Amino acid sequence: MPRLADTPLSVLDLAPIRQGGTIADSFRESVSLAQLTERLGFTRYWLAEHHSLDGIASAATAVLIGHIAGATSHIRVGSGGIMLPNHPPLVVAEQFGTLATLYPGRIDLGLGRAPGSDAATMQAMRRDPHAGVEDFPQRLAELQGFLGETQPGQRVRAVPGQGTQVPLWLLGSSGYSAQLAAREGLPFAFAAQFAPGYLHEALRLYRDNFRPSDTLDKPHAMVGLPVIAAESDERAEYLATTAQQKFLNLVRGGRTRSLPPVEALDWSPMERAQVQQFLGAAIIGGPATVKAGLERFLEQTGADELMLNTDVFEAEDRLRSYEIVAEAWRG
Repeated sequence: MPRLADTPLSVLDLAPIRQGGTIADSFRESVSLAQLTERLGFTRYWLAEHHSLDGIASAATAVLIGHIAGATSHIRVGSGGIMLPNHPPLVVAEQFGTLATLYPGRIDLGLGRAPGSDAATMQAMRRDPHAGVEDFPQRLAELQGFLGETQPGQRVRAVPGQGTQVPLWLLGSSGYSAQLAAREGLPFAFAAQFAPGYLHEALRLYRDNFRPSDTLDKPHAMVGLPVIAAESDERAEYLATTAQQKFLNLVRGGRTRSLPPVEALDWSPMERAQVQQFLGAAIIGGPATVKAGLERFLEQTGADELMLNTDVFEAEDRLRSYEIVAEAWRG
């Protein structure tokens, strides 16, 4: 089984917007976090595509990836993920080919098939409501063609993009992407940061069905999970009420801006159970609790990498959480 000290750790950032804060604040705080986690030895810094959500500022994902890459020197920067059915594969190849040319050897392209939005927003994006159900493998193949070497007779080329071989990952919270990643011999990332229920079955499907490829000779699974570390268990549990409020408001159809932590939440038993479904994989606590939780999670999943998402109200608490994790990781 993998040991924590030997397991690459990475960052998933949704560029959260605070109550009373601005989007410009969110971008500055993302840069600060990327610079800190680069110094701490984290492997990747990924940003996620969401649209028309009041509390998430990473909608123009490729633009923000370039901003973060330009403010750092060696950490890999990428998407966790780009929702491929929202975009023509040629445009994605041009965007990420441009990024890979500007920041060679540092760009990852994680791909999902969900809309990252609601039905009205899907319509505003001109997304086909059936996209991603049947045509995702074809879109993936088209994208691979635009990032690979030019083929004889190829009429349309991604310029930039062609020949950049930007590393592709498939992201998912179900068995679909796990099995497609296995079939294509691609690395797989599971979104346990908000949908942990299918984690173990998805990892089993991926590993059992994996076919070696030019990209990978054996399965490589990364798992995203929520982690909130603080100086004590009590402090971490208090800070975690920000994430709990966000999911509670999501359940209620309310705003998703980050709210200050509270001593107690006003929620029904059903609402509490729904929030706990989202955050079922969360590791919350002081240094010893977080270290033990990460080691136990690795033992249970055999993950090759972990990608941590820390959702707290104050930027300083987010930075400190990653510092505590790094101390446990390297200690």
